[in-house]
Amino acid sequence: LLRKIGNWPTSLAIFAVQTPPKMYRSHTCGELRASHIGQTVTLAGWVQRSRELGGMTFLDLRDRYGITQVAFNEEWSAELLKAARSLGREWVVQIEGEVIERHSKNANMPTGDVEIKSAKLVVLNAANTPPFTIEEESDGGEELRMKYRYLDIRRNPVKNNLIFRHKVTQEVRSYLSSQDFIEIETPYLIKSTPEGARDFVVPSRMNEGQFYALPQSPQTFKQLLMVGGMDKYFQIVKCFRDEDLRADRQPEFTQIDCEMAFVNQEDILNIFEGLTRHLIKSIHGKDISSFPRMTYDDALRDYGNDKPDIRFG
Repeated sequence: LLRKIGNWPTSLAIFAVQTPPKMYRSHTCGELRASHIGQTVTLAGWVQRSRELGGMTFLDLRDRYGITQVAFNEEWSAELLKAARSLGREWVVQIEGEVIERHSKNANMPTGDVEIKSAKLVVLNAANTPPFTIEEESDGGEELRMKYRYLDIRRNPVKNNLIFRHKVTQEVRSYLSSQDFIEIETPYLIKSTPEGARDFVVPSRMNEGQFYALPQSPQTFKQLLMVGGMDKYFQIVKCFRDEDLRADRQPEFTQIDCEMAFVNQEDILNIFEGLTRHLIKSIHGKDISSFPRMTYDDALRDYGNDKPDIRFG
């Protein structure tokens, strides 16, 4: 590439184009299909399980995208086969090889039509045997899984919940932005305000004997924003309340926080019914034309509760 910089001669501005280093993987463990047969690929991930069958070993390699089966055969390489049989569960490895058609296809796996004919195996990190199985249904109790949370996150139920939450967050931002809302970040260190629960307090090192409070909600700030003319505000925000744990209470939680100016009750209901419809459509692919509405008086008269379960009479 030649480029003239100021008055410097062009010959002094020759930039070398270097070949980038080879990536740890060319594909993920969830994307290989029959269309990739014949290609040489590189995968990296965790050893889910392995099966020894005579002169062959089959290894399931997992990352967050899925699982791909890797085949090792004594006829291809006795050294590779021996190395594969030394691997334990959750070892981190890199595999290079050719995508071939799988003899016994697995219709329950997206990658079940293919496998990797191993040509190279690199151990990136060995691992101790995990204290519970990294499976859909684990043999670890809740306390054990919380102690080793980083292992529990590898399990599909937990991983999928995190991905689901990410998708919801993205769609909330997309919908509210399309309705002219502006996402504004508000402070976490604030003055204590009278709300429904006790504040968490943070001591100030610079001002001895004085404390900040963590916000129970951004209520004060969003009202300031309305006064400041930011008529549609939202924030996906962490809130803190120093109170006892209950089924619907936590010391810290995340909420979709919104505020609008120059609106009435009908405007608010329409906006957030629209948000709910958008989420159900974009996440689950289901259309909901409208929501049933119930007044407070009707709820108390018919159910004796201001948040009734309408599945019951």
